[in-house]
Amino acid sequence: MERRVRVRFAPSPTGALHIGGVRTALYNYLFARSHGGDFILRIEDTDSQRFVPGAEAYIIEALKWCGIKTDEGVEQGGPHAPYRQSERKAIYLQYAQQLIDSGNAYYAFDSAESLDAMRKEAESKGQTFAYNYQVRNQLETSLKLSADEVRQRIERGDQWVVRFKMPENENVEMDDIIRGHITINTSTLDDKVLYKSADQLPTYHLANIVDDHLMEISHVIRGEEWLPSLPLHYLLYRAFGWTDTQPQFAHLPLLLKPQGQGKLSKRDGDKFGFPVFPLRWVAPDGEVSAGYREDGYLPEAFINMLALLGWNPGTEQEIFSMDELISAFSLEKVSKAGARFNPEKAKWFNAQYIRKCDDAKLAELLLPMLAEKGVSTTVERAAKAVSLIKERATFPKDLLPLTEYMFVAPSSYDEKSVAKFWKPENVENLKKLAVKLAEFDKITAAETEPAIHQWIVDNQMSMGQLMNTLRIAILGISQGPSIFDICEFIGKDETLRRIEAAMKANG
Repeated sequence: MERRVRVRFAPSPTGALHIGGVRTALYNYLFARSHGGDFILRIEDTDSQRFVPGAEAYIIEALKWCGIKTDEGVEQGGPHAPYRQSERKAIYLQYAQQLIDSGNAYYAFDSAESLDAMRKEAESKGQTFAYNYQVRNQLETSLKLSADEVRQRIERGDQWVVRFKMPENENVEMDDIIRGHITINTSTLDDKVLYKSADQLPTYHLANIVDDHLMEISHVIRGEEWLPSLPLHYLLYRAFGWTDTQPQFAHLPLLLKPQGQGKLSKRDGDKFGFPVFPLRWVAPDGEVSAGYREDGYLPEAFINMLALLGWNPGTEQEIFSMDELISAFSLEKVSKAGARFNPEKAKWFNAQYIRKCDDAKLAELLLPMLAEKGVSTTVERAAKAVSLIKERATFPKDLLPLTEYMFVAPSSYDEKSVAKFWKPENVENLKKLAVKLAEFDKITAAETEPAIHQWIVDNQMSMGQLMNTLRIAILGISQGPSIFDICEFIGKDETLRRIEAAMKANG
């Protein structure tokens, strides 16, 4: 019987969710949905020193905004609850003890001070201290101490940790869906801490293995920063006797700086003026970081952009709905190399989605902006205005400056445009054009534009000069959408009023 696909996104609530983390969640979600499987949100809050209030709620809200829906998790629960590691703390000690009993782990009583002294001594000799097979039998561990002494130390409250007993000089053979076959010799690895008595909590290494096993996770899809931990995780599955149900692994490439060198960070966003978080984040110290949502990015555009940072569909297609991403996604098409983030490309995606967006939806965004300017209009009128300019918009905030002149006549005129086009001959022709426009019952782009164009040709006028002069009169600038679309929108009477006002204002 084929194993059901079950994946998890397991962030730590240590601050805002970086867009690299969102991409990890997205790839897990796409993989689960493409295989008819389950996507689980598990909060790994065992690092009590780095816990940040509000971070968990931020993670949940960010995933919802992105349209990444969880099947099980901290909010809705599920058959493997609880999904918050701090609420599972009673589980982990028994598994740490199981590793000790099987000879795969041991107690270590070394103090932080003694370990620091050993590191400094090694550095003084030009060496790097490693807690491994070369030193563990000489240190304060249950490998050296008698069983009675170990028991006495624990009973009197001495602090201890459980360390994994890394095998000596063994090749660990591993497979990664993205990176292929990997071999690492254990002699290059140290004995990682799995559990700490100080806070009675496991480290990531123990907790994620135990939880993935108990939650029946079939695939672990995570960032490449966890690749060095893969040998330990393979060995832990073996030590527990869980190799038959061990998940498959896939380590995703880094998101790189716009210049391509190094991992994308918050400092890059601050320096170059783009967000690195999905939502606005206010840190406990009051520092505010920008978010894609608050900066005017549509969630669909944000997700589309992120999906293509490290995954290539193998076609020229760039615009994908969530359903299309689910259909096309596979881990085999994820790159090993880091993906360079391009803030201009992110804007391009948003502009594409603004163009695809329903006019009525954009009108709902425009109406409150118009209201702030004292303009009251209907959804239908706002939607019509939006339809004329959305090809020129990148963000919702662009809608107001691009449409305001449709509702409010210009009170000033662009100096450069006036200097270039508002010349005596053009003004005289504009007067004649006003007379011609007055002959129409109403102005429509479909009928008026070809008729006026023919009239200009018949009268041997300059099309470009006259149309730009008309545009200045109607809009106050010499740029914008089709001037006859604008004239139709504002109507014949308003068109003639604006021409007359421009004549008076500009002489």
